Amino acid sequence: MRYLLPLVLIFLMVTGCASVPQHRTETPLLILVSIDGFRADYLERGVTPNLKRLAETGASGPMRPSFPSLTYPNHYTLVTGLRPDHHGVVNNTMRDDGQPGVTFRMANRAAVEDAFWWAGGKPVWVSAEEQGMHAATLFWPGSEAPNHGVRPSYWFTYNEDLPLPERVSTILGWVDLPPEQRPGFMTLYYSDVDHAGHDFGPDSPEVDAALARVDASIGALLDGLKARGLEGKVHVIIVSDHGMAKHRPETFVKLADLLPPDSADMLGGQVAGFNPKPGHEAEVEAILLRPHDHMTCWRKAKMPVRFRYGRHPRVPKINCLADVGGYIVAPSGDGWMPKPEGGSHGYDPDAVEMRAIFIASGPGIKPGVKLKLFDNVDVYSLEMALLDLKPEASDGTLRTFRPALRDRK
Repeated sequence: MRYLLPLVLIFLMVTGCASVPQHRTETPLLILVSIDGFRADYLERGVTPNLKRLAETGASGPMRPSFPSLTYPNHYTLVTGLRPDHHGVVNNTMRDDGQPGVTFRMANRAAVEDAFWWAGGKPVWVSAEEQGMHAATLFWPGSEAPNHGVRPSYWFTYNEDLPLPERVSTILGWVDLPPEQRPGFMTLYYSDVDHAGHDFGPDSPEVDAALARVDASIGALLDGLKARGLEGKVHVIIVSDHGMAKHRPETFVKLADLLPPDSADMLGGQVAGFNPKPGHEAEVEAILLRPHDHMTCWRKAKMPVRFRYGRHPRVPKINCLADVGGYIVAPSGDGWMPKPEGGSHGYDPDAVEMRAIFIASGPGIKPGVKLKLFDNVDVYSLEMALLDLKPEASDGTLRTFRPALRDRK
């Protein structure tokens, strides 16, 4: 495997160091871990003993994602405290009049690495670098692009195939750096659970196997911290971006059966967006805005208030939301359809299936605290407080975590 390189060599290949004259080393380290697609109730399946123990030593509770409950918008919310309508990453797939002909999507590496799409928010790693703390990102949406002219001191281009043991060894390698080089804030990302949920559905043995794999990897990370005498001395926050719902194929909506060809630019999915083409505005609106059995559509200015969505210029003119378990299928030449046995997210954030995981443990967190359901915009405030950094204005609040925070001495 070409990834089996010495850690020092990897650093030389992929890092960019900020020019900050003095770096802060006195604050406890914070490791932010995302398990993509980890539904809140997965924690009770009995296959994640390390996560369960971590929850017992700290605070935990279900977390409501922001709308739309998709990967890129919610990962960026978790590190900026801004809702997608405010930070501008409004969907996994989006367009902007400022870049005509460009479609932002995960597979478009040039767009993912372009600062243009991420400029609406300042993530934790940028504030850390600006305030004298090294930061490191082992995969996180937005971390591959410069932001406000700043990059993390250590960062990686996304590589889904990087083995889990190497992910852990990279984090521990950062922990082992001399204090003046060591990052105070680090991110770690796992996609296994999300992929299994999409392919086989949330109730499948494949999801349980993915949960066990990731849990074992996090156990290795915790063991590594313990071996270094850092058990209970490092803050570890475990989050997910959203949950997962089982597909209900009988609710799938085929746009080819509704809209005339070439009547609108459309982005399909659990949340579908439409910009009618000139001369087709009235026709497209009349078709989409009428009642449908398994989806609901709104003009962007009329989106439900609780979604806090619809003002950003990147939000399409008409937006449709599938019923939980449904899918809005855009026309395609190959007749693609979602896997009937699989699963999806992106639905109403209030749906119980969309609830995400949250666990926080470390010297600033009380053990055994059970938090009530809260919005994921609040996590940023906790991150900044634990790092003792000055936060940017955000949509969240630290009040959510007051019952879990130890008094500072």
